[in-house]
Amino acid sequence: MAITVNIYYKGVNGNAKKFAEEMIASGVVDDIRAEEGNIRYEYFFPLADEETVLLIDSWEDQRSLDIHHASPMMGKIAELREKYDLHMKVERYISDEGGISVADKAFIKE
Repeated sequence: MAITVNIYYKGVNGNAKKFAEEMIASGVVDDIRAEEGNIRYEYFFPLADEETVLLIDSWEDQRSLDIHHASPMMGKIAELREKYDLHMKVERYISDEGGISVADKAFIKE
């Protein structure tokens, strides 16, 4: 049962993008990706909103996510969020163990 958290970071004057760039350049993103249980940690930029960055953050289970939340990385993330004065909207999803249905697969080109 994987857990995926979508975090929308919103700022002004390009601050959300600057935040993501500093997260990557500082090595925090690589450190998070190296944590046990991390499946994905990746930023995306919505075409319709230049002041928002979407983080897709996936973990093997709640235990892995809890360990991440207790790690020193969270302090670094919070510090950078404050530096860039970002606000967040969070969505949380739990994976469907059944996977993609046969009917849905008809619409997917791999």
